[in-house]
Amino acid sequence: MESIHYVGLDVHKKTIAYCIKTVSGKMVRQGVVGAERKALRQWLTELPGPWMGAMEATIFAGWIYDFLRPHAVELKVAHPEMLKAITAAKKKNDRADAEKLADLLRVNLLPECTMMPTELRELRRILRYRTMVVRTAVTMKNKMAGLLMEVGATYDKRRLYGRKYFAQLMERVEDVPESVKELLQLSRGNLELFTVVQKKLIKALRENSLIRERVERLMSIAGVGEIMALTWVLEIGDSERFRSSRQAISYCGLCSAQRESAGKEQRGPLSKKRNKHLQTMLIEAAKLAPNWNPQLAALHEKELAKGNRNRATLAVARKLVEYLLAVDRRGMPFAAEVPSQVA
Repeated sequence: MESIHYVGLDVHKKTIAYCIKTVSGKMVRQGVVGAERKALRQWLTELPGPWMGAMEATIFAGWIYDFLRPHAVELKVAHPEMLKAITAAKKKNDRADAEKLADLLRVNLLPECTMMPTELRELRRILRYRTMVVRTAVTMKNKMAGLLMEVGATYDKRRLYGRKYFAQLMERVEDVPESVKELLQLSRGNLELFTVVQKKLIKALRENSLIRERVERLMSIAGVGEIMALTWVLEIGDSERFRSSRQAISYCGLCSAQRESAGKEQRGPLSKKRNKHLQTMLIEAAKLAPNWNPQLAALHEKELAKGNRNRATLAVARKLVEYLLAVDRRGMPFAAEVPSQVA
């Protein structure tokens, strides 16, 4: 049986530095290959035998992982934040980084991160693009209101973004420079385009059979809407990756940073090591969910009585994570616990 070779891959936009080692740590080969499919295909034919690979998670990692994975015995993706703590050194270059990745893989110390299936990553890309479109639309709406305020025009802010009202407003406003009117018309056109794109993206996600049932189960939780459920499914992936709700809460960035030394513990603000997409969506959902969910409303009131509104919102967001994780794991719609009555 041929021995396994360990390959470290330092991935960049145009090039990939690689290092190939045996199980004993002997260097087989080092070099650089172009970050394109044709070059990688040729590189694969030159490998000395069966191999395991390790690469750092970057914006370029997805397609490279999908391309190389069928050719490897195993291909792992390293967590970049954890990797920095382990491989800190004075000397840092692409060849050295590739060698460190190979060594960490060889001795089974690679801080691996979860790599979701290709289908889920494709859907996640669509959802994140939709989020960007919505934020751009909000910026455009604020700009429209700002332009009217700059020239002292009177308008109804609740109706400003309606097509009929906007057309009437453009006809009756006075002493407004033509340049401002043109900018408002341009902003209105962009806003309509954003709305159409956003609806198409949501339709594509809604009709996907891979996640539809899972999303519908999560929406059985009062206060959890379609976007929140979609975000959870596509950002979490497999819910079994978390051993407890505390791990899920930490991943969502709903706990504070902790520093402890010599028996003294210091808590900071919310940790920056989190999934920012989930954190943003959960906090937004936590502000609205108590309006529809009696259990979350009671929790919010209890925490709010302590005098801090932000902490009350965080408590609701953490409880939402517990609900979402429980429904996801059980594969059954949410059922609220009924408090037992004592006769």
